[in-house]
Amino acid sequence: MYDLLIKNATIVDGTGKPAYRGDLAVKNGKIAALGTVNGSATREIDAQGKLLTPGWVDVHSHMDGQATWDPLCSPAANHGITTLIMGNCGVGFAPCERSDEAHDRLISVMEDVEDIPGTALHEGVKWNWESFPEYLDAVEEYPRAIDVGAQVPHCAVRTYVMGDRGTHNEKATEQDIEKMAAIVKEGIKAGALGFTTSRTELHTTRHDEAMPGTYADENELLGIGKAIGELGGRGIYGVVSDWNNWEEEMDWMKRLSIENNCQINFVLFFREEEDWPRVKQQLEYVRKAREEGARLIPHVGARPVNILLSWDGTIQPFSFHANFGPLSVMSHEERLAELRKPEVRAAIVAEDLPLMGDDFMDTIIGGYDKLYELGTPPNYEPGPQDSIAAKAAAAGVTPAEYCYDLMMSNNGKGVIYFPCFGYSAGDLSRQAALIEDESTVLSLADTGAHCGVLCDASVPTQMLSYYVRDRERGHRMKLEDVVKMQTLDTARCVGLEDRGTLELGMKADLNLIDFEQLQLESPEIIFDLPAGGRRMFQGARGYVATIVSGQVIMENGVPTGAVPGALIRGPQTAPRAA
Repeated sequence: MYDLLIKNATIVDGTGKPAYRGDLAVKNGKIAALGTVNGSATREIDAQGKLLTPGWVDVHSHMDGQATWDPLCSPAANHGITTLIMGNCGVGFAPCERSDEAHDRLISVMEDVEDIPGTALHEGVKWNWESFPEYLDAVEEYPRAIDVGAQVPHCAVRTYVMGDRGTHNEKATEQDIEKMAAIVKEGIKAGALGFTTSRTELHTTRHDEAMPGTYADENELLGIGKAIGELGGRGIYGVVSDWNNWEEEMDWMKRLSIENNCQINFVLFFREEEDWPRVKQQLEYVRKAREEGARLIPHVGARPVNILLSWDGTIQPFSFHANFGPLSVMSHEERLAELRKPEVRAAIVAEDLPLMGDDFMDTIIGGYDKLYELGTPPNYEPGPQDSIAAKAAAAGVTPAEYCYDLMMSNNGKGVIYFPCFGYSAGDLSRQAALIEDESTVLSLADTGAHCGVLCDASVPTQMLSYYVRDRERGHRMKLEDVVKMQTLDTARCVGLEDRGTLELGMKADLNLIDFEQLQLESPEIIFDLPAGGRRMFQGARGYVATIVSGQVIMENGVPTGAVPGALIRGPQTAPRAA
């Protein structure tokens, strides 16, 4: 008898092959039969008219803290994510000395760089570890619905070894590098999937300093990489960079990869249209480097770098208005009551714009031609007619008035969309070109981070509902290709060969989807983190069931309470039957 039998599904198996009608059976957490399956099961689901896909694999999350208190790693499970990888961008919580000062230091970096409320981290993270292996043990002990994997973060390692010298980005000595490499090696041997570092000046602390490790020299970067080489290439090296000197950066990455038989996952990031030629050059560099034996994998996003502006979020267009100032320290309920008063609205929208002389901030404050009504369902590919400026002109009101009223919609939870980097083309053509490039991997959801302004954990749902089904402003992608992007491709790029396809013997991580009903819900700020911390949450409709290791963890958007998830320790080999 099977544990689970799904009948009459349209199976999209993650390999890129054409979809087909069939059944799938699960036994002991693995796919036991495919095609026309006879026999009985403890539970049988009739999937007539539904898609059956592998579970999504999210390779760029910041759940390092939340994974120690939230079994669902919400909102990952709401969007069909069955595996997520944390420890990205060089930030994380281990190793860390057992002191309040050390804990505060890492929490402040995570709060400043990734916009995760420090109060929530102080309340939720229990700190029952010091070393990275002890951190893995702590993560493993907690019951969870989905699988998580971890990477060793440069920031924590550097701070642990160098103290204040590491925090302030002083040059590492040879002895420092040897200690850091030993910690990374120990972490990977204990089950980390790799090591990550950040080389972008966008990642700054509250003291306006670049986060630890940003300016590490080649001796440090290559010295740590040698730890992977000494393990036979086991472990991935992750990098995020501004690419100010892109050829120099790519050259050391190529050398590190070749010399240590090491795969390097790097964030291929661009801001403005003038960056696009550089992006194409980097993609060509990757192809040529592959011929020399290097494994460089560009990670790209399906959306522009964006932030969502709202009354309860981190920032919104009226944040710096004098008449809004007293409201900023109020509770949600008190602020909403004030905002509803006609005299408060009139005073705020009548103010002169408090411009700062900074293009980014001034766009938020008054660049209404680049701020958009997100709408319902949310529209992440708006045109000029969707801007606040255009909507206001059509309505015969000022942009400030339209913006204010829009944020007051949905009981004061209305959201404005600001695609701040990578949207100079005015559409998603650049993102589509990147995610369809044969060299790249779909990534950069930042799941669990940027809580006050972002919820890109919803990208997997957008990929099917929009890029495959609904897109009007550009070509639509093949269903089979998009499923492969989010399953086989993402799983393999972090060394997981036991999941990501629907084949015999593979891990039974599955999504059963009502494709015609699949839809993103509107994002909104909620206050459900520890200590009442806020986060931008976005749900989805159309996931009939999400299944991990053969157990249903979500059914029609509702958690079942099942906790079959586990900590992934190291790369996973493909089963013999697959």
